[in-house]
Amino acid sequence: MDRPTDDMRETLLAMCDGSACAFETFYERFAPLVMKIALRVTGDRMEAEDVCHDVFLEALRRGRAYDPARGSIAAWLAVMARSRSLDRMRRRQRLVQAEIEELERAGEAAPTEDVVLTRLQKEELMEALRALPDSQRTAVVGSYFGESTQREMSAQWNVPLGTVKSWVRYGLNHLRKQLEKRGGSSEPRASAKGARR
Repeated sequence: MDRPTDDMRETLLAMCDGSACAFETFYERFAPLVMKIALRVTGDRMEAEDVCHDVFLEALRRGRAYDPARGSIAAWLAVMARSRSLDRMRRRQRLVQAEIEELERAGEAAPTEDVVLTRLQKEELMEALRALPDSQRTAVVGSYFGESTQREMSAQWNVPLGTVKSWVRYGLNHLRKQLEKRGGSSEPRASAKGARR
């Protein structure tokens, strides 16, 4: 039978002292709770996994500051999970909106020979992009229409390069399916340079 979460204080302190066994015990006990909250807020499994990673790193760094008088360990982690999830979603939303606005401005201002998509295709592309999960949309827009490389996005968003590459890959697959549903091209077309790696 699991010990009550309040009894995990010693495990938390041992984890902060560098015990891998304590970290594993602590993670196994609380990861389902943190993932559930992060997934509910972000609606995206990869985002939720990143939030979970951030929360447990924070617990490892700040575990000694945990005050049992202010609530259980589970409550402490739940607040962190919700806060990190909301921060991540706000940051993603700002980036996505800025990238989409930049894309729209660039399409209107570009000389005719540089416009790859017709107005109808562009509208279909914008609708398909908006249907993607935030993380995938941001990565695809940044890779194909932004000025950043995937490596730069990885550093800017504080996520592994492999995660950014996965977001782009999954995003392109979803985008292709969205465009096929709308009767558009099955191959999303973007800038002549393609993704910036």
